[in-house]
Amino acid sequence: MSDTQTLRQWLLSETPTSRRHAKLSALYQGWLSLRANTMAMIGLSILVALVLVAITAPIISPHDPFTQDLSNRLAPLGAEGHLFGTDSLGRDILSRLFYGARITLYIVALVALIAPIAGLLIGTVSGYIGGITDTILMRITDIFLAFPRLVLALAFVAALGAGIENAVLAISLTAWPPYARIARAETLTIRSSDFISAIKLQGAGPIRIITKHIWPLCISSLIVRVTLDMAGIILAAAGLGFLGLGAQPPSPEWGAMISEGRRFILDYWWVATVPGLAIFTVSLAFNLLGDGLRDLLDPKAGE
Repeated sequence: MSDTQTLRQWLLSETPTSRRHAKLSALYQGWLSLRANTMAMIGLSILVALVLVAITAPIISPHDPFTQDLSNRLAPLGAEGHLFGTDSLGRDILSRLFYGARITLYIVALVALIAPIAGLLIGTVSGYIGGITDTILMRITDIFLAFPRLVLALAFVAALGAGIENAVLAISLTAWPPYARIARAETLTIRSSDFISAIKLQGAGPIRIITKHIWPLCISSLIVRVTLDMAGIILAAAGLGFLGLGAQPPSPEWGAMISEGRRFILDYWWVATVPGLAIFTVSLAFNLLGDGLRDLLDPKAGE
């Protein structure tokens, strides 16, 4: 029997021999379930390709994304080594797409780190403490939810100033309320559980209960929500870039590329269409993966 078959049998064992064995076994079985979901795997494949493109952009880009060639401006698809043509300044669109993937991943990664953590902290504190603290925190959450995300992000960016970092901060400030709601709902269910009462009898304080026992149980729901929200985050970032409030020229941000191409949309459609298709593809990939993770991690999925 090969080492691979032995490892597979060990991971699929119904009687784990240790806590580490149980965690690895659960991860492997979850991966098998996710792999059986064709649409989720398509989404994951697209996102893996996006990460690889972002990492290898300097290697695979056929041209310098910042080099201007006014003699070759608005070249059509496939013209003179430009697979996706050139923009109004003669810059290669394909190369700018590759480098723009870096900006997209940068924005997504930062928002995915800031917003869910802030929402988790606010939601669990609100749900566990309750009382006036819960009322105040949830009313603040309601205020943020009352405004459309893009409009609120525009207000924050207008106050903070244009730029990628300020755009990330603005999007994060508008994205945390749903995570707080989810975390609060989970906490309200968990805090009345018997095992929480047992932990209290052992002398555990609120901070230990929240960080060691409530947070781990909220993570799965937040992961699903984060994945499904990525499409909205990408669109918000692209919207800010389109309005000139996100990444500043000459950064090859996809929303800014669409903004530049809108002036030529009728005669030179590819300038705006190609980055638009990139945004559509990546957003679709996150939605497909999010649906797969929801089926996998939702504890009520099998009911």
